[in-house]
Amino acid sequence: MRRREFITLLGGAAAWPSGVRAQQPAMPVIGFLGSESPDRWANFLGAFRQGLRETGYVEGRNVAIQYRWAEGQNDRVSALVDDLIRQHVTVIAVPGSTPAALAAKAATTTIPIVFLTAVDPVQVGLVTSLNRPGGNVTGLTTINVEIAPKRLELLHQVIPTATTIGLLINPTNPTLAERLSSDAHPAARALGIKLHVLHASSEREFDSALATLPQLGAAGIVIGTDIFFNSRMEQLAALTVRHALPAIYQYREFAAAGGLMSYGGNITDDFRLAGVYTGRILKGEKPADLPVQQGTKVELFINLKTANALGLTVPLPLLGRADEVIE
Repeated sequence: MRRREFITLLGGAAAWPSGVRAQQPAMPVIGFLGSESPDRWANFLGAFRQGLRETGYVEGRNVAIQYRWAEGQNDRVSALVDDLIRQHVTVIAVPGSTPAALAAKAATTTIPIVFLTAVDPVQVGLVTSLNRPGGNVTGLTTINVEIAPKRLELLHQVIPTATTIGLLINPTNPTLAERLSSDAHPAARALGIKLHVLHASSEREFDSALATLPQLGAAGIVIGTDIFFNSRMEQLAALTVRHALPAIYQYREFAAAGGLMSYGGNITDDFRLAGVYTGRILKGEKPADLPVQQGTKVELFINLKTANALGLTVPLPLLGRADEVIE
């Protein structure tokens, strides 16, 4: 082989890898919109990434994730959704935030959207049906809002002499707040107790809201479902202990941090399942064909140490029903 032919052959071979690379599909990009900050959502993010791994996707290896954080301000979600759309993401994941899910639904009819919400997604207009979502939106619902009246009942069983109980809601999430309030009032009347609805949409408002309960004659508090509250469960639990208030929330983390009781689903597993659905869409499944998954398992946790500190006697039948008694 002549020297010139050999050099030409080498030059052509050197060009092959770049040509092959140019033909390779671009790495898919998930647009992830969180209603809080990454440090507060570390556990939730870990669960979401676990769900992705179960479908064969690992961040940085075969999928990229563009993160946007609302920092607890629901009025920012629309702008953040618009920013993700401008990045031409492959799919938008809005787990745990109903305002973000609604904003994403309003902003695009083409990019697939995966939600995780505590409200009825048909009722709020996210999907046309649970079995056949239609359009570009699907996801999961947690079993939490609809059992909020049950939390009131469980708390009343521990403080049966109570005539007044508080309900804490986040007014900046009206879809959830209005539903929680409207469901809780009939439940309170059925129990023969008065319900005081308190508002908190920032950390500084937690303490002032709880401090007003004794003045209102409230013997305990039900903390309403809200993603802002979810990322502050330990803080809320500590405040209820400091104010000596029997309290109930939806997740085990609240009871483990010192709150009296929790009754609801498993938020960590919900985020994992949102990751699984996101991965399935990346593999080519269409949101319209993926039924909305509904949570079915409800867990009851009781912190007996807190009950004893508050001078409360938890009825034995209730202790027997608990999935875990924390001592």
